[in-house]
Amino acid sequence: MHGEYKVPGGKLVVVDLDVADGVLRGVRVAGDFFLEPDEALLDINRALEGAPADLTAPQLAARIDASLPEGTVMFGFSSEAVGIAVRRALANATDWHYYDWQLIHDGPQPPALHMALDEVLTAEVAAGRRPPTLRVWEWESPAVVIGSFQSLRNEVDLEAAGRHGMTVVRRISGGGAMFVEPRSTITYSLCVPDSLVQGLSFADSYAYLDDWVLGALGNMGVKAWYQPLNDIATEAGKIAGAAQKRVVSGDGAVLHHVTMAYDIDADKMTEVLRIGKEKLSDKGTKSAKKRVDPLRRQTGLPRAEVIDRMIGSFRSRYGCSDGAVTEEEMNRAQELARTKFSSPEWTARVP
Repeated sequence: MHGEYKVPGGKLVVVDLDVADGVLRGVRVAGDFFLEPDEALLDINRALEGAPADLTAPQLAARIDASLPEGTVMFGFSSEAVGIAVRRALANATDWHYYDWQLIHDGPQPPALHMALDEVLTAEVAAGRRPPTLRVWEWESPAVVIGSFQSLRNEVDLEAAGRHGMTVVRRISGGGAMFVEPRSTITYSLCVPDSLVQGLSFADSYAYLDDWVLGALGNMGVKAWYQPLNDIATEAGKIAGAAQKRVVSGDGAVLHHVTMAYDIDADKMTEVLRIGKEKLSDKGTKSAKKRVDPLRRQTGLPRAEVIDRMIGSFRSRYGCSDGAVTEEEMNRAQELARTKFSSPEWTARVP
């Protein structure tokens, strides 16, 4: 069995192993990480040899930590990263390079249609009828997008949203509200097979699926990191938030979408969103206006160039061919946009 795990912002860990009588055998750990002393690699292998195959990644990490000599330095990886690589090997997880990725980057579309496309394309990936897909959104109009489980009236000032011409829609994933203006927002979705995140905890999958974005931002001079559970942050503040939805039909799939602030009208945002004191205290700030620091100021680049560089970074890592939404997919999405995502019953399903 073979498992790989690229540590977000770090190095690649590779594990090859067998299982016999319910325990790990022939464990061989490798990677492009740094480790001192050299002999510690043998200690890691010995710690995993004979371990029960049903141990979790943290339990495997504890065995490794207990075996390492004092003063061991692990740079670019950790004992838990090794444990995750083991779990991915045991789960027959796939790697990014296993797939022929497809890019969809169409013209501006209505908010409800974006919600529907996410649902339809992820279901198609789960059914095996569509390859893993990166979809970059373009917004036709301003919107507030609330999470699947958020209370509509607690999150949005509907009068203010209407005054500013903002459509309010509810997405299928959890998480918090998104404040969207077409020229000020960068949004993308990843629709991926469940096998890509096998062996990862729910929390680890967030950082894993956005590691390429951290690299792309770094290439634009923005030092960014993943802030659990679902934020991308810099020293200047939060720049993006992610959300996920798991599809269990077919072979399973994961929808992972991210909204990034290229620019933002903070005054308008605080008029439209009801950002509670509890949320602000959790983020360690007193003002909602200080929670988001737009990419326009941090990169000095036009929005279109930021998007082009992000796509270029993804292509250079994993390869990606240009694609399109099929006619059948679009027909289904348009129907869902009309009957579900534009309906008061769905939007106010949590009043």
